[in-house]
Amino acid sequence: MTAWTDHLARQGARLDGAALAFSDADTEARAAAEGTITVPLLHLGVIRSVGPDSAPFLHNLVSNDVQKLGADAAAWNSFNSPKGRMIASFLIWREAEGHALALSADILPPFLKKLSMYVLRSKVKLADASAETLLIGVAGAGAASALQAAGLPSPNAGMTQLCDAEGTRCIRIADAMFVLAVPSAAAPRVFDALVAGGATKAGTAAWQLAMIRAGLPLVTAATQEEFVAQMLNYELIGGVSFQKGCYPGQEIVARTQYLGKLKKRMYRLAIPAVATPAAGADLFAPDFGDQSIGKLVNVAPAPGGGYEALAVMQTSSAEGGELHLGAPDGIRLTLLQLPYALT
Repeated sequence: MTAWTDHLARQGARLDGAALAFSDADTEARAAAEGTITVPLLHLGVIRSVGPDSAPFLHNLVSNDVQKLGADAAAWNSFNSPKGRMIASFLIWREAEGHALALSADILPPFLKKLSMYVLRSKVKLADASAETLLIGVAGAGAASALQAAGLPSPNAGMTQLCDAEGTRCIRIADAMFVLAVPSAAAPRVFDALVAGGATKAGTAAWQLAMIRAGLPLVTAATQEEFVAQMLNYELIGGVSFQKGCYPGQEIVARTQYLGKLKKRMYRLAIPAVATPAAGADLFAPDFGDQSIGKLVNVAPAPGGGYEALAVMQTSSAEGGELHLGAPDGIRLTLLQLPYALT
């Protein structure tokens, strides 16, 4: 336990490793779907890159342009294998002395180790900053009002950030979704101020549902090296630059974009309550028989029971409409709309 998790426990949080909840799954799902929530993002961690070479160092390794990332900007980004498969997806933003990367906590230690292997003579230092910078999510129609009531900065434009005098940084990742990067000592006060400002305290699954409905995927240990960026719609959400120079996997990502038809995309699904789905589970459809057509990426309980998920699958199977979980005759799945077009 830390001072942060101790505080959350006193506020009624039930902690389970890197996940937490304040209420039952249905209540929190309804809060995410119908209200405004604030969520301690314990399932995410932070890597900090500091030094004069931070931008060029990262730029040469990741799918998006870091050199052109503005001081008030943030972006989705990814690190890929030489075969173009995503090892880590992350939110990146500029800081005074470098950059910060927010990614799934369960892949942070090995990813940091891998990233550190590339430092060599670059004037940059990488460190796990998860203990000193805590992340809090705010989502829902009243998110901006809750931030204002709490005395926190609220960017007007998507994928931009503002930082207050005390070092709390607010990043707008969607129309009504924000991520706060907060100095650890200030996190309890900031969280309590958001609740006092009208946000409902909610747990990890509620935030995951909001991310699923926004069509924003997160690579976790269960799905590492499974997907090329475009399979996760990453170029559609601004996570890939096709103008920047080479990086690991760049040839595969570029070839996928410019040569031939993309055979797999990420979709949003509804899963009945009779199933117990997990990220990485296989999907099936009649047009591929007993061969998997794709995998679940992220899953969260839905209001009223069942689950919603982001899933990568064959586009032909999605167009056919008959989708099953776990086996060719498994639970029938239903396609739901994403907030953007799959073009």
